[in-house]
Amino acid sequence: MKIAIVCYPTFGGSGVVATELGIALADHGHEVHFITYKQPVRLELISHKVHFHEVHVPQYPLFKYQPYELALSSKLVDMVKLYGIELLHVHYAIPHAYAGYMAKKMLAEEGIHIPMVTTLHGTDITLVGNHPFYKPAVTFSINKSEMVTSVSQSLKDDTLRLFDIKNDIHVVPNFIDLSKYQYQFTECQRALMAEENERIITHISNFRPVKRIIDIIEIFDKVRQQLPAKLVLVGEGPEKERAERLCQQKGIVQMVHFLGNSEEVDKILCFSDLFLLPSEKESFGLAALEAMASGVPVISTNTGGLPEVNKDGISGYLSNVGDIEDMASKAVHILQEDETLARFKQQARAIATKFETKNIVPLYEAVYDKALSYVS
Repeated sequence: MKIAIVCYPTFGGSGVVATELGIALADHGHEVHFITYKQPVRLELISHKVHFHEVHVPQYPLFKYQPYELALSSKLVDMVKLYGIELLHVHYAIPHAYAGYMAKKMLAEEGIHIPMVTTLHGTDITLVGNHPFYKPAVTFSINKSEMVTSVSQSLKDDTLRLFDIKNDIHVVPNFIDLSKYQYQFTECQRALMAEENERIITHISNFRPVKRIIDIIEIFDKVRQQLPAKLVLVGEGPEKERAERLCQQKGIVQMVHFLGNSEEVDKILCFSDLFLLPSEKESFGLAALEAMASGVPVISTNTGGLPEVNKDGISGYLSNVGDIEDMASKAVHILQEDETLARFKQQARAIATKFETKNIVPLYEAVYDKALSYVS
């Protein structure tokens, strides 16, 4: 099958999932074409089965905001015709499903009928998509997709609650390639981050307010008062400066490492003992799954799709949003004794295996087959 994948090429979860899906589909023998404005960060290999086509947006003084959707839909039309692409898989309703629908209509004018699968990831529904300015377009785009998937049951429920959806929504969870999380501990260079007796606590995100970075600093501050620890923060975003100031105020600058964005998440996680994810909202929690795949237990909130990934008392613990005391207490419980930590690490890895690539990619292939049947 020849598949076009449209996604954001950034460090965010949707772009990572879309890229990993494309690579896995190529391994299954499909021909995959990534169509976006920049090569996705996780797309390291271009081959005869994996292609990247850049969307160029001309700059015109007439436009205050350059019309990316128009450029994307035109690029999709050109690539479908040039490569004989059979199916569009767009990640994010805004703006990709909308641009995909316009491409479908233009192609239909030339007698080319191609199905579109739309995958909902979270922000496109609960934040951006639910804005009154965008809600009609999001509703329209979802309903005009041949097939719709969401990354969690929680997100599906939110979508049906917030929008007037006529289409079925199929839950296909995010996934992980466990083969990338198999390494020898000696390769991790743990000593670069912490002393031998210190626990390493990690967080990885885009540092938006919804991630509650300040809560992470507060949780860590309470934990380090009870046991030796270091905090590793990976990512960039609007809350980073505020978090750095709080570390200075608390006098813990030497205990906190801000690493910025990184393409070596697996190497960072391999020397971590605990992952913190106190988010206000998570449609799935891919960062938590990546941590668990590395054998790192997770302390997270119980919001959105997180309870579908992080199993309370097994792969880590769940707490209410903003309950810093509870999260700190549970973190200490996991970290204090070596035997307890070892048990949680093993259990976290075991839960992650349920989301292994080989278990999830066939679900997408089944969705593709059904979408194709609508236009055959």
